[in-house]
Amino acid sequence: MGQCDKAFSHRRLLKYHIRTYTGEKPYQCSKCDKAFSKNNTLIHHLRTHIGWKPYQCNQCDKTFSANCHLIVHQRIHTGEKPYQCNQCDKAFSRNYSLIQHQRTHTGEKPYQCNQCDKAFSIKNYLIRHQIIHTGEKPYQCNQCYKTFSIKNYLIQHQITHTGKNPYQCNQCDKAFSRNYILIQHQRTHTGEKPYQCNQCDKAFSIKHYLIQHQRTHTEEKTYQCNQCDKAFSTKNDLIQHQRTHTGEKPYQCNQCDKAFSIKNYLIQHQRTHTGEKPYQCNQCDKAFPWNYSLIRHQRTHTE
Repeated sequence: MGQCDKAFSHRRLLKYHIRTYTGEKPYQCSKCDKAFSKNNTLIHHLRTHIGWKPYQCNQCDKTFSANCHLIVHQRIHTGEKPYQCNQCDKAFSRNYSLIQHQRTHTGEKPYQCNQCDKAFSIKNYLIRHQIIHTGEKPYQCNQCYKTFSIKNYLIQHQITHTGKNPYQCNQCDKAFSRNYILIQHQRTHTGEKPYQCNQCDKAFSIKHYLIQHQRTHTEEKTYQCNQCDKAFSTKNDLIQHQRTHTGEKPYQCNQCDKAFSIKNYLIQHQRTHTGEKPYQCNQCDKAFPWNYSLIRHQRTHTE
């Protein structure tokens, strides 16, 4: 066909490869409208309809419909990252993660929204964005009836019902219900701040913090309260503000009857029960339960 210089040991592999150019997908699922270029991929897909997951991880209780998915999952336990970026020193456990990362170097955003002018480097980001236009939340939890716009959000939410934390930090004893929270936590050990502001020298460990920070440059306040004229730069600030209208205090102390509108207020309050003092002065041996108490104390050293 003269499309590229790749060669294959079997004619069947060549045929599969040619379909990446032609877009041909001759293997049609009998249960939904999905189609595939390989029969083996169809077989794996069919297992999602019947719930059959024959591939069991030998280090945790997760099971998978395809062996390749198990292999990728096991890298969480081994820490193996075979996919190396050729433009920086980052490496990844999955090939598609490398491809997505490389777009941060090239600036490529191949996924274009057909309802506005936004474009995205990752297909999932486009899918998530398009739900803004439809407002659709088709994925419902069968234990609390919460609904979600994205299936992965539902899966992550359901772990909160099991109480399981399968993602273990290899540098301390903390464990997490979601892999991305583990990744964010591990940056507290490494000090890594990969998200750099392009308007000042600040950098952040979490992308969401960068997005929030960048709004301080633009003064953009996209989240509007529907009960008053206040607007906020982050959704979380809007949610917290709306509780001043509703009086809602969803964060309940499990040691007394106090409740709080903001989770951080609960965490601070609980230190009155536990005696925890995480804020340590670097000039003497005093420690404090609250950051503002530490700041006030440190002034006694400078005065």
